[in-house]
Amino acid sequence: MALWMEAGSEPMTENEKADLIAITALKESAAIEFKEQGNECVKKGKKHYSEAIENYTKAINQGVLSDSETSILFSNRAHVNLLLGNYRRALTDAEEAIRLCSDNVKAVYRAAKASLSLDLLSEAKSYCEKGIEKDPSNEDMKKLLKVVTLKKKEKEEHEAEVSRAVVEAKACLSAFENRGVKIGKAMYRELTGLKKPVLDQNNILHWPVLLLYAEAMTSDFVEDFCETDIAPNMFSEDSPPLPWDKNHEYTREAIELYYEAGSGTPLPRSRVLQYLLEGTKGSQAETTGDEDTSLPKTPYNVKGKGSSGMVKVNERRTLHDVLKEPNLVIPEIPVFYIVSKRTRFYKDFAAGKWSPPS
Repeated sequence: MALWMEAGSEPMTENEKADLIAITALKESAAIEFKEQGNECVKKGKKHYSEAIENYTKAINQGVLSDSETSILFSNRAHVNLLLGNYRRALTDAEEAIRLCSDNVKAVYRAAKASLSLDLLSEAKSYCEKGIEKDPSNEDMKKLLKVVTLKKKEKEEHEAEVSRAVVEAKACLSAFENRGVKIGKAMYRELTGLKKPVLDQNNILHWPVLLLYAEAMTSDFVEDFCETDIAPNMFSEDSPPLPWDKNHEYTREAIELYYEAGSGTPLPRSRVLQYLLEGTKGSQAETTGDEDTSLPKTPYNVKGKGSSGMVKVNERRTLHDVLKEPNLVIPEIPVFYIVSKRTRFYKDFAAGKWSPPS
């Protein structure tokens, strides 16, 4: 009997041929029945989708239907996998359906939908265009192409913004390293919010600067101070009097500018890059080639340029010159403390008896 024939062997006798025809007919009948059962399960709703997949799989496994009929089975299974959110399986089934019958427009449509769900937008666009070429009147395919085209455009614009943000951040990071500038953890972000320096087209850094009046612990903020400017330019000659300076001791000629030395540890370059990308489209980007290295912390003495504590700023120097001092770690943005030589507070400050609140 043909039932016991070895795989791959040809029927020899008329009886064997007859048996084989009968077995094939039974398998065809079973495949069609499994297909119909699968269709009925789909109509019954979500609770029966898994059963529908099982029936379509059984129909496929009969291995006796024509390529075009088998293509429909793979396409139907792709449809159910789409309904279940099994997008990778849906795409695999749809692609197999197309391989078996390139004119199966439903399979092309399902391949496009699965590709869209997997964010394979170029592939989804290609499938839509292929489907419209085969069926120019297919409105569903045209609508899907519009959706895919719009999403592809949005993705490309987003990727361009991410790339631009990463390039700008890395350029700024390189500018820090070239200048010997060290960035540490933020100290006063509650006063300023997220602020970052900007590198212009001439490779000049523009810094946001926080000015703290140590005596009153009030603040001013300079949004954009060019690194090539000297410190006195932070103050406008026509600035109104400070409301708490009742004795008018904080005049331009009376104030001095200080920075805190020996405070903080330089962040690794990956952390600095993360800070520069914060708040941009590139904040979630994975960057490579940014090893966790930082400049070693400089040992500090008691006084002078290598000291810890408050260091007076020479107002004839540019911001660039001040920020690259080896004893200065910038707490994200430069922070300068302002005191007046005319106040009683000044003596305590100059004697090192005052320190910023922790």
